[in-house]
Amino acid sequence: MEGVTITRASTSDLPTILPLVREFYEIDGHHYDEAFVTAALEPLLADDRYGQVWLFDSGYAVLTWGYSLESGGRDALLDELFVRNRGGGVGGAVLRALVDQARKAGARKMFLETEAPNDAARRFYGRHGFEAETSTWLSQVL
Repeated sequence: MEGVTITRASTSDLPTILPLVREFYEIDGHHYDEAFVTAALEPLLADDRYGQVWLFDSGYAVLTWGYSLESGGRDALLDELFVRNRGGGVGGAVLRALVDQARKAGARKMFLETEAPNDAARRFYGRHGFEAETSTWLSQVL
């Protein structure tokens, strides 16, 4: 993959992933609770039922699966993409690989979200074929 090594993470990679998640959450302003994050990562690292975690030279990515009639079946959510060293083409190479992996897993559409003030992220994703949706997502903690 264009000079970037990307590998599927497994349970044994948890000690490598957690510091990356902590770093990303600090940069993005999210609360980091290691037990909470670990509990969410473990099923993703165990098998493909809920999604996949990927490691690469300077970061990690999380793909999760959903299902939507509007998408025509299985869809993918790029839940997290953290690239420590930006601007060198790693993010674009990883994103292309993730789109390919989602397609291979049967996803018909990929979604992602960015924080409202993060125009740079939206420009990056736009350069890679993602378009803003007119839908507004709402959430409720259960």
